[in-house]
Amino acid sequence: MEIYSSKKVVAIGGGHGLGRILAALKDFGSNATGIVTTTDNGGSTGRIRYCQGGIAWGDTRNCINQLITEPSISSMMFEYRFRGAGELDGHNLGNLILTAMDNLSVRPLEAINLVRELLKVDVNILPMTEHPSDLRALSTKGSWVKGETSVDEMEEDLLRLDLDPEVPAICESVDAIKQADVIILGPGSFLTSIMPPLLLPEIGKAIKANTNAKVILIENLSPEFGPAGRMDLRQKLNWIERACQGRKIDVVLGDVPHPELEDKWNIATRDLASMNRGWRHDREKLRLAVLEQL
Repeated sequence: MEIYSSKKVVAIGGGHGLGRILAALKDFGSNATGIVTTTDNGGSTGRIRYCQGGIAWGDTRNCINQLITEPSISSMMFEYRFRGAGELDGHNLGNLILTAMDNLSVRPLEAINLVRELLKVDVNILPMTEHPSDLRALSTKGSWVKGETSVDEMEEDLLRLDLDPEVPAICESVDAIKQADVIILGPGSFLTSIMPPLLLPEIGKAIKANTNAKVILIENLSPEFGPAGRMDLRQKLNWIERACQGRKIDVVLGDVPHPELEDKWNIATRDLASMNRGWRHDREKLRLAVLEQL
């Protein structure tokens, strides 16, 4: 289709959600770009960051894994997860490879591009920043917590979310947003996947400045837990628009109608669920829903 070569799509988020939407957009090839959250501090990624420092690689690795179309020894190596009783237990080889290249002073984006070339992934993958930073949240009771896992476990609601330390976005992500015809946020964990890239001022400014692009929020199909689960859709939309300096969300794409919000936002209700896993978005349904907005 001509639309795949004439339109540029940028998706922002992290983890499984961003990987899912990028897999749905794979026909766009290099005209599709994923901007990936790099603040994770849990699991294998968190252990590596604790020992080695650097940005979080787990979400980037997850996105690449979901974009592999030609299984090979290389892809199996990249996805391999160690098991056993030793220190390697639970570590993913892809995380270790990307960390090793980072330690060799290879620019993180260059490390990602090397892996993409090896695994024949055409979609662009950009880390939101190339500098280590953690998510930090202020509760309604005035206490601060630091780290994604701590934010997810907060028992109080949130007043504020920011990055510690403040870091710059990579210029390639800003350029991609400026050139985009569509900017997609989500699906994914609201506070720990969708919001972190938007906390970078350059990304929020770029989204606001691109008045020609359509900004789409894709809702999750199952409820979240923790403080994000206690936020309603109106709160989430207001948080996003504040981070994007008042830029309005053009379309909210989900499987549940929100008549109470239709006076302010365009709510597009679609069946997006996988037939055998109702909590997971179907790639083909996502693709068609995005094409409908172009």
